[in-house]
Amino acid sequence: MISTVILQAGGQGMQTIIMFGLMFVVMYFFMIRPQMKKAKDHKKMVAELKVGDKIVTTAGIHGKIVGSNDTTFLIEVEGGGKIRFDKSAISLDATKAAEPKA
Repeated sequence: MISTVILQAGGQGMQTIIMFGLMFVVMYFFMIRPQMKKAKDHKKMVAELKVGDKIVTTAGIHGKIVGSNDTTFLIEVEGGGKIRFDKSAISLDATKAAEPKA
């Protein structure tokens, strides 16, 4: 009698572990993996930017890259002003976004 109660409790524990494992797998494929892919794509896009490209920053500032170093871009905005931005603050390559897709 006691051994059947112990076996039933052990089966319940195993089901719980399997359920948590399945929840983690679902979370990985629907939340973690897409976020990692998005971050990788953004890093690649920033690495491909060069002087002369038009960009938009995360703050919504539009400008053209006029200089660059390891961690920052020098952006020329309308009116001739220049602002230095960290590379991680670039959100969009407006040059490629404006090109028509064939």
